[in-house]
Amino acid sequence: MDVGSCMSSSDQEPPFEQAKKVVQKFVQRQVFAENKDELGLVLFGTETTNNQLDHDGQYQNITVHRKLMIPDFKLLEEIEHQIHPQSEQADWLDALVVSMDLIQKELPMKKYERLSIAILTDLNTQANPEQLDVIISNLTGAGITLQFFLPFQVLEEEEEEEEEGDEGGGDGVSGGAGRSGCVKGLSQEQQKGLEILKEVMFTLDEEDGLDQVYTFSGAIRKLSMFKNIEKRPMAWPCQLTIGSTVAIRIVGYKAVTDEKLKKMWTTVDAQSGQREDVKRETVYCLDDDNETEVQKDDTIQGFRYGSDIVPFSKVDQEQMKYKHDGKCFAVLGFAKQNTVHRHQFMGNQAMKVFAPKDDEHAGVALSSLIRALDELKMVAIVRYTYDRRSNPQVGAAFPCIKRKYECLVYVQLPFMEDLRQFTFPSLENKKSKPSESQLSAVDSLIDSMMLVKEDEMGEEVDLFKVHHLPNPSFQRHFQCLHHRAVHPDSPLPSIEPWLQAALQRPLAVAACCQAPLEELKKSFPLKQVEKKKQLKTSSQIFGRGPEEPDAKRSREDEKDFNLADISEGTVTSVGSVTPARDYRCLVKLKSLPFGEACQQLTHRIEQLLGNKKTAYYMKCITCVQAFREESVKLGNADLYNGYLQSLKRSIPSRGLAIFWDLLVQDAITLISKDEVEGSTFSKQEAQQFLVAQERREAADVAPAVEDPGDVDDLLDMM
Repeated sequence: MDVGSCMSSSDQEPPFEQAKKVVQKFVQRQVFAENKDELGLVLFGTETTNNQLDHDGQYQNITVHRKLMIPDFKLLEEIEHQIHPQSEQADWLDALVVSMDLIQKELPMKKYERLSIAILTDLNTQANPEQLDVIISNLTGAGITLQFFLPFQVLEEEEEEEEEGDEGGGDGVSGGAGRSGCVKGLSQEQQKGLEILKEVMFTLDEEDGLDQVYTFSGAIRKLSMFKNIEKRPMAWPCQLTIGSTVAIRIVGYKAVTDEKLKKMWTTVDAQSGQREDVKRETVYCLDDDNETEVQKDDTIQGFRYGSDIVPFSKVDQEQMKYKHDGKCFAVLGFAKQNTVHRHQFMGNQAMKVFAPKDDEHAGVALSSLIRALDELKMVAIVRYTYDRRSNPQVGAAFPCIKRKYECLVYVQLPFMEDLRQFTFPSLENKKSKPSESQLSAVDSLIDSMMLVKEDEMGEEVDLFKVHHLPNPSFQRHFQCLHHRAVHPDSPLPSIEPWLQAALQRPLAVAACCQAPLEELKKSFPLKQVEKKKQLKTSSQIFGRGPEEPDAKRSREDEKDFNLADISEGTVTSVGSVTPARDYRCLVKLKSLPFGEACQQLTHRIEQLLGNKKTAYYMKCITCVQAFREESVKLGNADLYNGYLQSLKRSIPSRGLAIFWDLLVQDAITLISKDEVEGSTFSKQEAQQFLVAQERREAADVAPAVEDPGDVDDLLDMM
């Protein structure tokens, strides 16, 4: 990288800053890609000299900032804080020789697949071409490829038009960098340097010599996207079996899978930032007054079953596991492709199944199966098990025939428990049936927003390239990690504009759909509806009379029914998962006598209170509220009031003060005469019921022994 004085002299953004951004973004990509590529950094134009060719005044003002090694956050910090514009100049050909020397001296100790040197400069320095033939010969002999990044355009305008749209992703610094940002008026040194550059590049590659010459602006745009974490495909060898006589060797590869970030969060010391400075200890204690410590060997796992916990030892867990023979890809049968619906696909991967390359017989057998399935429009229903530790799956194997290969594509299918059955009302409504013009407007909008269209040659063109769209969560994660590593104290940056633009509707689609959208607005006019004042009815003012017909009451009761009640099926008892809803269903559907439903509810409340945790207390509050509301609706206050009184008496002895405080906060009190005529409590007595306990405790000097009462007495009365 050129850090000389000419790189920082510009009215607009200096070439130095652009070159620095290119280096930063490339190193970022390499750090987060977690590959084994090694990088070295050579700076030329520095005020000091530090390289192994520094003899007899040669190769001056060139510094090897970092030798070849895997890039890390330390290098990113050095680029950010230690690399600044310098006041000297250096020959970029000398810097190229120093870089070649650095690579050659590291080669005997390393294994490598390819070697590459990228030069970032504005060519505004004198270059000595005397040893140019030797340099080119050494580049060719060592197999080193060369790339240039400049602040101006090299290709002619006609050639640029031919190359436009031919930007592809790739590895290395090039990364599909664009060719834009043409700057007119090159200096004499730049023109000479450009001639030397062309001679070098065309000698290395006669046809496409300038394909490896890029602009700073284009490189910044393309390198802004972080690279995917590189992973080698892991083969899954197995046997495809059909019955007990047919077995075909296969190899499976993940084609689509839910990618996860490899690096996980960990706890570090806030001052030093080191993980080793923090030690984590887990201590098991009994839930008693002394919090008696228990050794881990004296504990076992427990499975929560309703409100109870069933102990399960490791031996039980091992015996419970499904035992099988290990890897399996067995065909259970065949089905028509149209019977396996897309909305039934599940799992987090799609696997492609091939025959091994070295097994010709397996290739012929598998090809026959694939082509037969394709001709008959069938799929194979298979039993898939990854290994001995995995649970078996049921999935579908679809035939896939391409120009270069053919395979089976396996997708997991659901079991009975994985299906969700819902009942929805019909969308057909005679009062709001759309007109022909409305249907036509919607059709036009859909046609205008198609993401796949045909070009002039009749070939389909994808306007929204999902395969090239990065995960915005990953990109934002890496962006923030890099910023925090380099700038520990500054706020995190906003989302980069290119990422926000990538998530928007394609510009071509946005332009095409404007007219259909306007037509749609006209076809479906929206009018603001003023909210009418809700008039109070006589029943709200004076209360509902006993002579009110049952039909009207039933309509009001139906307001609380929802889709969840219908989808859950018939409720036969008050369960532990949703006891309040179960109780309401039993009362409304009259599946049980009211007294028996109340008895089941109170019994469930007592079970939940035994756990003595806030989550269970909140569920109990919901149950008490449901008990009260249904009692008021049916005009039966005795069961509820009797239970609440008995519950209050038992609070001190059972240690349920926290639960009672929650009950007081929600103001859930007795049912008064104003609400139900048969109640024996006035409105004032009901209000005093909750606060009486607090006042009495405040007035008593010595704690009196209260009668805890017996909740079971009330249950027996019910």
